[in-house]
Amino acid sequence: MTLSGLPTTRWLASTCTVASLLAAGSTLDLRASAARVAAPTAVAPLEATLTSLAPTLRPEVLRLALQARACAGRQGLVRATDLLTVIDYSLPSTQPRLWVFDLLAQRLVFNELVAHGRNSGHNDTTRFSNEPGSHQSSLGLFVTDEPYVGRNGYSLKLRGLEPGVNDRALERAIVVHGAPYVSSDTARHLGRLGRSWGCPAVALNVARRLIDFIKGGSTVFAYYPDGNWLTRSRFLSRCGATAN
Repeated sequence: MTLSGLPTTRWLASTCTVASLLAAGSTLDLRASAARVAAPTAVAPLEATLTSLAPTLRPEVLRLALQARACAGRQGLVRATDLLTVIDYSLPSTQPRLWVFDLLAQRLVFNELVAHGRNSGHNDTTRFSNEPGSHQSSLGLFVTDEPYVGRNGYSLKLRGLEPGVNDRALERAIVVHGAPYVSSDTARHLGRLGRSWGCPAVALNVARRLIDFIKGGSTVFAYYPDGNWLTRSRFLSRCGATAN
């Protein structure tokens, strides 16, 4: 879904409050853990608006994405601070699980299908890697670079910001690109989308518009309820610090 008439001024939206992390030694229900990591004392107006615009995006995932983006913004890692892309890899590939928000206009600009790496799972995504040659998707916070034309056509480089989680994205050529295997027809035929070598591939008819919208230093937050990442991320636990 694409909306038009969007302003170009970029700004830094209100940050979210970080709540207590997972209790040590407790049994991990990973989705509940994500909710506890992200739980605020009150729902911010921006978050409430975005939640109403994207009812299929779980509020706890959006909250984590806003928190991570705000943390990276405070560290000067983000140029396009008015944009946020969220990918929820805990949803099956047959569901639109990529959202792009214009935070200044408080609009949902895209809600699209997105593929995962061929070794990350079938329809459901369960395995993630930072290693070259793994053909798996990566989690965490990325910032977008500039577009280029490569083997997959018009594409957008992603720079991973999380050491050991996604910081080899440039080396692995993890990019946003269009692919013919990302379509509702493919999903109906195979029971899943086609799979990439780890890239968040989108439909051919949306790739250029999406890439041109998020290029140039905006944030991309790729989520899965992985307990280790949720508690150790420098953007989700203590902003700017890595848990021991």
